[in-house]
Amino acid sequence: METKPDTLPDAHGHFGTYGGMFVPETLMAALTELADEYGRAKKDDRFQSELEGLLREYCGRPTPLYFAERWTEKLAGPKIYLKREDLLHTGAHKINNALGQILLAKRLGKSRIIAETGAGQHGVATATVAARFGMECVIYMGAVDMERQHLNVVRMQLLGADVRAVTAGQATLKEAVNEAMRDWVTNVRNTHYILGSALGSHPYPMMVRDFHRVIGREARAQILEREERLPDALVACVGGGSNAIGLFHPFLGDEGVRMIGVEAGGHGIKEGEHAARFQGGKLGVLQGTKTYLLADEDGQIQLTHSVSAGLDYAAVGPEHAWLRDQGRVEYTYATDDEALAAFKELCEVEGIIPALETAHGLAHMRKLAPEMGADQIVIVNLSGRGDKDVEQAAKYLLGEEEA
Repeated sequence: METKPDTLPDAHGHFGTYGGMFVPETLMAALTELADEYGRAKKDDRFQSELEGLLREYCGRPTPLYFAERWTEKLAGPKIYLKREDLLHTGAHKINNALGQILLAKRLGKSRIIAETGAGQHGVATATVAARFGMECVIYMGAVDMERQHLNVVRMQLLGADVRAVTAGQATLKEAVNEAMRDWVTNVRNTHYILGSALGSHPYPMMVRDFHRVIGREARAQILEREERLPDALVACVGGGSNAIGLFHPFLGDEGVRMIGVEAGGHGIKEGEHAARFQGGKLGVLQGTKTYLLADEDGQIQLTHSVSAGLDYAAVGPEHAWLRDQGRVEYTYATDDEALAAFKELCEVEGIIPALETAHGLAHMRKLAPEMGADQIVIVNLSGRGDKDVEQAAKYLLGEEEA
């Protein structure tokens, strides 16, 4: 009998062969403490009530499910609904998880918060909740990402965070995670690490997923109210995979709902030119978890590329790897050029500027539309807004440089 998705992971953080706890011994006690406290918090009505209240009154949930009427007409396929996570406080879904985790940090008596960030949206969300709860906050960010996401760097600094540039290696998200983990090992007694995606060692993939399930729960109720039936398909971009797993998870038991995760195809599926882990990736261990990742024959992590800083990561969340093996979720990719074209189209047709991460999901929607009929329905997760990406996207779209 197949295990129900909501019973996973097991007690040791495994989604089938994926997941687990691959960390230095100095972090095992902190991770066990976090897993135990999260287990208690899930059953604590006061914790859940405080979280729900803040999501509603501070963050702006529930987010709307918007019928993209003009885009639907232009693509001449199914009815397209957008789950508007871009309308949340701070501009992306990341605040759901950051808020849940800082409430856990408070329960654990921690006074200092650290985080990694790629596109900066998780860093902004973490800096926001740290300011809200009066905690010291340090954000690690690759120097390359700091340059291409300067607006978010300034936002984090305005919120009181110490943003530290990481210059090692490729100077992007993977290196930022490395530095955050080094910090945590050194300061584990007073520090909580708010990991930003459904990645890393147990309990993070489970915990981050659970804090983002609100996306799918809302979307499910909203589409039933609007259309009196479930959608035919769900589409979301996948970096680590937090926004996608948040949308998908409440629908996993609905066999008639197709689910599609869209990775970063970069310049195409050539070594060092993309971040599509399921396109030629292999099983390995990176930064606390066993999952699909991009590595060479010697096991060395390969360089990655994406026009989107938030998708430019060498590994994917372990639950996504398990869902792919189960055949429950399909995974594909969109190239930089496809994402930029979708970015531009949504701006012009719907008056919505999406994040470049989100634009990868939108790009696949453009490919999917001709295969579907007018009587069908798709929900695309609009995981974030594109304020942070306007300057970078404009350079590419105006022909000043190549993506």
